[in-house]
Amino acid sequence: MRFPLKVLPCLLAVLACSCGREEAVDMVDPSIGGVSALLQPARPLSHLPNSMIRWTPARVDLSDDTVEDFPLTLTSHRLHSVFGMLPLAGVENWRDAVQVWDCEKCTPYSYSVRLEGCRLLFSPSSHSGMVSLVFDSPDGGYIRFRPRNEEGAYALDGRILRAKEKFAGHFAWLYLEFASDVTLCERDESGAVLIKSSGREVTFRYAVSYIDSDSAGETLSREIRCWDVGKVGSSARKIWKEALDKIEVEGGSESLRRLFYTSFYRCYERMVETGENGRYYSPFDRSVHEYGRPYYSDNWIWDTHVALEPLMTILDPRNEEDKIASYLEMYRICGYMPSFAVAFGDWAAMTGNYAAVWMADALAKGLDFDVRTAFEACRHNSLEETLLPWRNGSKCELDDFYNENGWYPALHPGESETVDKVGKWEGRQALSLSTAFSYCDWAVSRLAASLGRTEDAVLFGERAGNWRKIYRADKGMFWPRDAEGRWIEGLDPRYMDRNYCTENNAYTFQWDVKHDLPGLFAMMGGKASAERKLDSLFHIWNDIPKFRFLYNLPDATGMTGQFAMGNEPGFHIPYLYDYLGSPWKTQKRVRQLVETFFSDSVTGLPGDEDGGGMSAFVVFSMMGFFPVTPGIPVYAIGTPFFRRTCISLPDGKKFEIRAPGVSRDNKYIRSAKLNGRVLDEPFLSHEELMSGGTLVLEMGSEPNKEWGSVGVKCGEQVLPD
Repeated sequence: MRFPLKVLPCLLAVLACSCGREEAVDMVDPSIGGVSALLQPARPLSHLPNSMIRWTPARVDLSDDTVEDFPLTLTSHRLHSVFGMLPLAGVENWRDAVQVWDCEKCTPYSYSVRLEGCRLLFSPSSHSGMVSLVFDSPDGGYIRFRPRNEEGAYALDGRILRAKEKFAGHFAWLYLEFASDVTLCERDESGAVLIKSSGREVTFRYAVSYIDSDSAGETLSREIRCWDVGKVGSSARKIWKEALDKIEVEGGSESLRRLFYTSFYRCYERMVETGENGRYYSPFDRSVHEYGRPYYSDNWIWDTHVALEPLMTILDPRNEEDKIASYLEMYRICGYMPSFAVAFGDWAAMTGNYAAVWMADALAKGLDFDVRTAFEACRHNSLEETLLPWRNGSKCELDDFYNENGWYPALHPGESETVDKVGKWEGRQALSLSTAFSYCDWAVSRLAASLGRTEDAVLFGERAGNWRKIYRADKGMFWPRDAEGRWIEGLDPRYMDRNYCTENNAYTFQWDVKHDLPGLFAMMGGKASAERKLDSLFHIWNDIPKFRFLYNLPDATGMTGQFAMGNEPGFHIPYLYDYLGSPWKTQKRVRQLVETFFSDSVTGLPGDEDGGGMSAFVVFSMMGFFPVTPGIPVYAIGTPFFRRTCISLPDGKKFEIRAPGVSRDNKYIRSAKLNGRVLDEPFLSHEELMSGGTLVLEMGSEPNKEWGSVGVKCGEQVLPD
């Protein structure tokens, strides 16, 4: 059993660490989080950063030792994959055969596995990939290709295999070249084909297109010109090295570094560039368009606006501009701003108008994009489109009610739904919609103000305060109310389901007013009272069995009291102590949460990773700061996990965080200096970060409760004592 001799030298070079020195790219372990306790596992992927070809076996998770296919790409994170390929030693039951895998090794730039009767090696390019198979038998073996979705067909002409597959009502095309002769043996009515190799070794290279097979062929001829899978992997490794070397960390345990760089690698899964040769296919009008810049899709903005987009705004602002431009291109075609823009259009998932937050954050941080069109699109979504969970289309009576009254009307327990657009499983989510759209409308107001649209800025500024209309003073938290303005009685805030909240309970959305923290704390009775509430969040426990809690709120995982570490709406919450004058509590809590719920193991994630949404929280938190309010260009300082972190900025500057005494126990900041200047506040502006420099943190095992306790001013969020 061996790989071709011509492959081995490059393969060994790819898989080995350079000169024995630890490289960031070699610290990545895609198997981390590959088994989930409840929801979706993280998929081990081989791909280039933000690229269309994403390779992962089709199986349940890493506990499943069988593979049903090796899809030649994912068309969207977790939703669809196309062009199933499976090597087989024989023809028995070839249509439904699965393979048992062993000795799997996945890196960002290559994938290898031992199967029954053969060994497989894959390496990615941007829109293309290469596969090398070595069969045990000197007579060779077989390869099954089949559609993985609605319909498809394969045609073999000599060494060229072309295919077309329909998914979610749209098409993907395949252009594939074999390095040696193959034979078409069988075909069935489903579109599957069985191909026989002419020898023991089979190599093929391929490209996938959303335009047509010829476009895929053109892409392949440009991206992969060799027949050496090791060489393709070596090129991919260089690209990954450049991407991951943008953040250097020193110190900390090997486990922490593995966790950090694996999280960082996952931040490059989405969005993906789907443009081809100066054109792109739009699922919104089912047409091909000429386009003079990279075109991106596959963004789950509800998840990614929290931390992933802010992280990439630091590391690659030009790439963020291309992503935003792609969203605006979609708006120009379809007439509304997409929510989850995927390969087949807008997947109307989750809630919110969070593209407005993403773009307001980009504006605040100096990115160059068409702000006028962005405002137009976000304004339209807020005022004309339905804002109901998991729905697209024109506004309905519930949206009209919100626009007139400022809160989403909730139903009483046992009351039947009267609005057809409300999903039976998702419900109205009335409480969390009210807080979400307060924040999103605040973001729209920022876009309006930048354009001098005073009337719109005032309108959306007023809508940004709608959260106040659902604050229930006698409960001390947000609470659902009905169309008559009455509070919904008989509810326990721990167990409010999707009729009232999005994937989490009322305790999470108690802190959802990121854009007006001074107002929120004042509503809670002042900073001292708000801090007591925040303390209690982590200490209020459920009094029902965990399985019953998770039946209604399956996404609220990683629970510490009523804080859910496993879901995006709570990521900012541990950092709120910075705004309350007790940053030492942020330092303690962030370290505890990361150490408790994240590890470099196969079960090392507390919830759905969502293509970088959760991983970006880990990257920020381990560096030592976090963007609490995207839209305000300020970061809250937490606690670093490494004695040195160096961020390479786009213009050649560097920003370093030095914490020479940091350890698991020495998690508290005793004092801080920014570029030699004493820093008394637990905040760092985006401008300070992007200007380059050094933040030096003196760490200790005992908290300095005076540091950051007075005179807190965070951008525009002034928090008086």
